[in-house]
Parts: sequence; structure tokens; C-alpha cells
Amino acid sequence: MTAVASANRADLRWSFIDLKSWALEAVADSPAGDPFIAGRRTLHLDDGPVTAGALLLRPGAGQVAGQVADEFLHVVAGRLALEIGAERFELEAGQSIVIPPDAPFSWRCGQPTVLIYLRHATEAGPSLNASAMDPATERQPSGAPLAELLTTPTPQCRNHTQYMSADGAFLCGVWDSTPYARNAMTYDHHELMHLLEGAVTFVDDAGEMATFDEGDVFLVRRGARCSWLSDCHVTKVFAIYRPG
Repeated sequence: MTAVASANRADLRWSFIDLKSWALEAVADSPAGDPFIAGRRTLHLDDGPVTAGALLLRPGAGQVAGQVADEFLHVVAGRLALEIGAERFELEAGQSIVIPPDAPFSWRCGQPTVLIYLRHATEAGPSLNASAMDPATERQPSGAPLAELLTTPTPQCRNHTQYMSADGAFLCGVWDSTPYARNAMTYDHHELMHLLEGAVTFVDDAGEMATFDEGDVFLVRRGARCSWLSDCHVTKVFAIYRPG
């Protein structure tokens, strides 16, 4: 990232944040209790069903009986092994997974491991499977930004949603696009993005600007009004909460 995107503005109404850098600074030793739950540091968002933050796992193992939430996890540093039902996952730094509600799982790590989470609290619904985000997943053409916002030719965009919550409000997957620029729009959703390829620059209505590059993980909050500029092909893993 080539500019600071801060979550420390006095009104806490920041537009976007370098979530990866924030996570590495925010984590601390876990207090007593299950480290997977107790070791979390929460990022202020709003009073809705979505929370975001970071957690630090020291070398060890544990079990979680299940959570009343869809939870997107991204490994910032270290390695994490998960057993969810009959499935086993080995996640390294830069990899992500979604754990569905009410799914018991066990975890194990052999070194200090920092995770980012985006959590969507939800009522129990149809049984869903855990889904590791696959950067190589086949993507299909998807909608482009609104023509009235674009300041460049219409880009070619592709998408594959690998996980959808039972209520359809929480979506995770992989998206890519050819270069484009658009004027500011208001985000009606929270969106976590992990750039796999390319770079994108945001500017919000307060004049705050940040450029995120390959490997960065950042969050644009619901209600933010931001422009977009990418002068190269962009590929990202996304986790989105869009109510209604």
C-alpha cells in the first residue's frame, strides 16, 4: 500500500482501511479462554450483523463447537490447519476460507498465526459447506460499473461467487477486471478485498486517498463514497455483506 488509510479518524467514519497492516498492529496475547474466540480484536464498523477484526493464535490447537455466523478468515501470517466435518484444510499466509454457521471445527497451528476475519451473524439456515477461496477458479462475465460513473471505456469483468450465506446477504469469491476508472459511488455494502493481481486507487469525499497493491487486504465500509482507478488488470478475492 502506498498511502495511509486510517481507521483512527475522530468520527470513526473512515471509508477504507489497510486491514492487513491494521491486523498486524492490533493483535496481542490472548486472554484466558478459547484463543480462537477470546483472542480477537474488533474493528469498529456499525451496529449491524457484520463485524471485522483480527486474532492471534499462538502455537497450539483447539476446538470450536460452532458459531452463529458465516465467517470469512484470511491468514495474514503463519499457517493454520482446520478440520471442518470430514474436510481438512491447510492454509498458508495469503489464503482464505469461509466457515458456515453451526459447523463444529478444530484448528491447529505450529507457529504464531495472525488472521483477519469478516463475520456475518445469522440465524441457523440450510446446511452449507466450508469453502476455501480458489484464486484459479473459473469465472464468468459479470456486470460492469454504471456507464454514467465511468470515465474510461467499459471494462470486461468476471466473477465467481464461491460462497453465499443462507440469506443471500454474505458473498465470497473471486473477481477480475480489465483497467478502468470511475467517479465516486456510495457503497451500499461492506467489502473486504484481497488483491491477487494489480493495483487500485481509492479517493473518498473527504479527500483521503490510498493505493492498494498485490497482496494487500483492505476493507471499504458500507456508506463510504469513493472513486476507483486501476490502470492494470485487477484480480481480487472478495467478501461482501450487502443487506436486502
